[in-house]
Amino acid sequence: MNTTADTIKLDPSWKEALFSEFGKDYMRNLKTFLKQQKESRRVIFPKGTEYFQALDLTPLNKVKIVILGQDPYHGPGQAHGLCFSVKPGVPIPPSLKNIYKEMEQDLGIHQPLHGYLNSWAKQGVLLLNSVLTVEQNKAGSHQGRGWELFTDKIIETLNDRHHGLVFMLWGSYAQKKGAVIDRNRHLVLQSPHPSPLSAHRGFFGNRHFSQANAYLEQQKKTAINWLLPESP
Repeated sequence: MNTTADTIKLDPSWKEALFSEFGKDYMRNLKTFLKQQKESRRVIFPKGTEYFQALDLTPLNKVKIVILGQDPYHGPGQAHGLCFSVKPGVPIPPSLKNIYKEMEQDLGIHQPLHGYLNSWAKQGVLLLNSVLTVEQNKAGSHQGRGWELFTDKIIETLNDRHHGLVFMLWGSYAQKKGAVIDRNRHLVLQSPHPSPLSAHRGFFGNRHFSQANAYLEQQKKTAINWLLPESP
């Protein structure tokens, strides 16, 4: 695979930081795997132009907060490259409903009627899944194929190049992946996952949204407006 800057469609700031990854064996193998999946007529989410949507909407130099997810949604029409977010018109998934409940309890803002989180991303909230693709109706089907190494590099880059970021690590998977983050340089907020299976064990009441904004303001950064537009 000949990897040149021209062949990689990615936000320029991230392309500069991650370019060397695209020439490594794991990325070559991942590209081959995805090509084979498509040739076998497997349906992959999100679509190819949205694999790096989180990076494209939140350039490296604009990141303020990182929310770590695991895999894209595997139902038709849901995933579009941002963790926890779904496309306009798609029912709000249970974990995102719980995120909205905590947001309302923490900040006193009403729960949105949609699950489209682009406005957060454009303000500097990197909504990053650990694995960036999935086969339709097969949760976790692309785990262990190389995406985890790529997103580890993203976290390493953020940890090293920035100071004063907020990392929201919800659930043991995100917390394990974020173990490398320097707590002296960044604020790390941890709690159980917002899934209905675990939200009542400490996600509700974690007040991560207000804590994050208070920290950003201490760092002389603009706080996030968590209130989503009424219409996506």
